[in-house]
Amino acid sequence: MIRLGLRLTLAGGREAAGRLTLIAAAVALGVGMLLGTLAAINGTDTQNARNAWLNTGAVASPSATASTADPLWWLLRADNFDGRTIGRVDVAASGPQSPVPPGIPRLPGPGQFYASPALSELIRSTPAAELAARFPGRQAGTIGPAALPGPDSLIIIIGHSPDQLSKNREAERVTSITDVTPSSCAGPDCGVRVGIDANGIALVLSVVAVALIFPVLILIGTATRLSAARREQRFAAMRLVGATPRQISVISAVESTVAAVLGVALGFGLFFLFRPVLAAVDFTGTRFFTDDLSLGLSDVLFVAAGVPAGAVVVARIALRRVQISPLGVTRRVTPRPPRVYRLLPLAAGLGELAYFIGRVPESISGQIGAFIPGALLVLAGIVIAGPWLTMAGARVLARRTGRPAALVAGRRLSDDPRAGFRAVSGLVLALCVTSGTVGVITAMAAERGLPKSDAAIGNTVIADFVHGRAASGQPVAVAAPPRDAVQAQLHSIPGVRGVTVIHTNPLGTPDPAWGDPDEFGPPHPAGLASCAQLATTPAFSVCPPGAESASVAPNFGGFGYGPPNSWPRVWPAAAISTRRLQDLPVQQVVVATDGSKQAIERARTVLANAYPDELIPDTIAEERAWSSRNLAEFQQLANVVILVSFPIAGCSLAVSVAGGLSDRKRPFSLLRLTGVPLGVLRRVVLLESAVPLLAVALVAIGTGFLAAQLFLQAQFGYSLRAPGPAYYLTVLGGLVTSLGIIASTLPLLRRITGPETARNE
Repeated sequence: MIRLGLRLTLAGGREAAGRLTLIAAAVALGVGMLLGTLAAINGTDTQNARNAWLNTGAVASPSATASTADPLWWLLRADNFDGRTIGRVDVAASGPQSPVPPGIPRLPGPGQFYASPALSELIRSTPAAELAARFPGRQAGTIGPAALPGPDSLIIIIGHSPDQLSKNREAERVTSITDVTPSSCAGPDCGVRVGIDANGIALVLSVVAVALIFPVLILIGTATRLSAARREQRFAAMRLVGATPRQISVISAVESTVAAVLGVALGFGLFFLFRPVLAAVDFTGTRFFTDDLSLGLSDVLFVAAGVPAGAVVVARIALRRVQISPLGVTRRVTPRPPRVYRLLPLAAGLGELAYFIGRVPESISGQIGAFIPGALLVLAGIVIAGPWLTMAGARVLARRTGRPAALVAGRRLSDDPRAGFRAVSGLVLALCVTSGTVGVITAMAAERGLPKSDAAIGNTVIADFVHGRAASGQPVAVAAPPRDAVQAQLHSIPGVRGVTVIHTNPLGTPDPAWGDPDEFGPPHPAGLASCAQLATTPAFSVCPPGAESASVAPNFGGFGYGPPNSWPRVWPAAAISTRRLQDLPVQQVVVATDGSKQAIERARTVLANAYPDELIPDTIAEERAWSSRNLAEFQQLANVVILVSFPIAGCSLAVSVAGGLSDRKRPFSLLRLTGVPLGVLRRVVLLESAVPLLAVALVAIGTGFLAAQLFLQAQFGYSLRAPGPAYYLTVLGGLVTSLGIIASTLPLLRRITGPETARNE
């Protein structure tokens, strides 16, 4: 039977060759996407491992033992250039046995530094006043790949003398380089210190894999059922002449296995062909090295064995009527109508997600085990419930119309709702996945995202010198006022519009922009600023007429985060003279720019050199971008899901409608011979696809949003938000495109329903 199956598969004519090609292409697409997802998870882990050395001093390495190494002074800070983060590590060896970070042959001495290849190129191609002047000394070499998360990583290791670096309050003494990445962090240098949220990305990629594989399985099942009626009759004839159900199963399994094995081989080829393209996708903060997107032996075995097995199962389900009754196939007995219990798996999936509200596991593996089964049940529940929903919609259509096309379509859908739903199942799943994805991202954007602010605010450079607060709320460890030469340098930079210095407040007046004390606690003391300087930065409000100084918010950079109406247009006047103000310590220096790279980077360099022991200045736009980085990465993954699932669903729809027309060409030919106009038949075909599409799409969209709400509530405690216009345009575009795909198959009716097709075979 295996040889017979191979002969029917490989030498069955154009129809068999076309079916084999389509199934293999569907399997290859699924295998390629699955391998890409697995490789991305592996690549994220590899990136994180190479980023771990930057956690030195923040977390102890489990591999570290009692060390006799000379202590190494270590200071990690986050720098920025043109919106990109630079990991800056300042080191000072206290002896010849001080530990050496990976990627460099030895520690840089005072006046030397090592830079990553991407940063080295950036230093060479950028005017020194904008970047190189921040880094003292000369470059001694480049940092090797062993210390770089990706080829675009911007990292620099700068050498100092122990006497110089030990004076910095943030510097630490370490005796080993860590190889551990902590699971959480806080602070402005969190991203540099911790690197990638590998656990969160693994959870998201796992959900992405589930969301993408389901439409591909639908496409495989649809391709398997091409010319199903002709094949069912052929297999039924074999049964009638003595073939056993097991022999028929072997023949159908051989056909599916050959296509699946061919598809798996093509899928591996697609993965390696597009691996450089996948490596260029930046959803962890930097591109991957191509070799990082690797596959383990377990990944290869899982895909190579699991996908053909799944294809065989799909083929067996698709042709299960032959296994039950060959006479039923030959006589085309109307199948039993679906029952309402088909809604139970969908309800079970939603119930499983609801169960974890307030019970979500703490570990990432526990969260994957909690949410992935629920997502699978919801998607499978849509597929299982689809025929029943299609039947319900068809019966409503048949009862409420008297037009011939609607009556015929309603009756045919009522008789075989499974076939009607099968054509649109891929698109329905795409709508469910899109709705759930958009629901999650919209809620996360509302909860974690930052409101848009004026460009003048975002383009402002902030040097913050506050390192904590006393019990009274007064800032501690603030800096000395900038010298006149520093302010002159800032004002001389083309594109700098104004400089405002925020001083500490000995008067004790409260912050005028503080929120509700019941929510935020007692207000901190306000900062103080010169009204003449505030006039040069009008985006941050101004002084009342005649005032010399004003009480301003102590965290001036936070202005870019709050809603505009939470900040006064005019700061309250302060009872302090400008002369006395100049002698007070400084909390922040605020430099307003025109947004040009030259102005921002030169101002940053001047402030970094004026205050070398402080945090590197950044802009409000950079702070906002950093806070929203993970959200942007998840949005990019969501776009991948939407952009991939809809084309796959469209292919499934086109294949299904065209295959259905081919299987029914003789009945349609007989109807044409009896006088039914071709236009009526076209409307029948259109209604047979549109009714299940619209009937189940509403349920799928609602289910997607409900599943998103349950996930958000369980994982984050968030609530669902109304999606933006882009979602409605996407759904409308998908539905219109689907109807267009259906309409594109209608011209086939004229060609396949001629009188010659109606003859007895």
